Amino acid sequence: MSWEIFQTDDIAACVALRREVFIVEQGIAEEDEIDDLDDEAIHILASVDGTPVGTARLLIAGTTGKIGRICVLKSQRGTGLGAALVQFGAQHLKERGDLTRIALGAQEYAIGFYEKLGFKVCGPIYDDAGIPHRDMEILL
Repeated sequence: MSWEIFQTDDIAACVALRREVFIVEQGIAEEDEIDDLDDEAIHILASVDGTPVGTARLLIAGTTGKIGRICVLKSQRGTGLGAALVQFGAQHLKERGDLTRIALGAQEYAIGFYEKLGFKVCGPIYDDAGIPHRDMEILL
């Protein structure tokens, strides 16, 4: 099964995926997941045969690009889609040419996944919506 990954203005499709993975599956409160940053974010959507199956969003803060809200539907996990979403987002941020680092907040269990993609831990464990996280980065 192959997917297509692209930048999108369909925020509703991205939020629907995040609701399924983060709110329904992981039990994160809606007020912790849905915030006011969606309007300023760059949204990435992955689809299979036109059906949304994964998403991420990119935020810019000064010279840092942040990849966040990375999620893949359960049916697509283990296919490489999560890595492809992160790589697509990182490439998009690198191509801007005005950033010095790419950052993300990784759920602690996923640190090894992001390390394989070139990210390094750069901060202590912290709680985000009841889930242990660590900040990670790639310096450009």
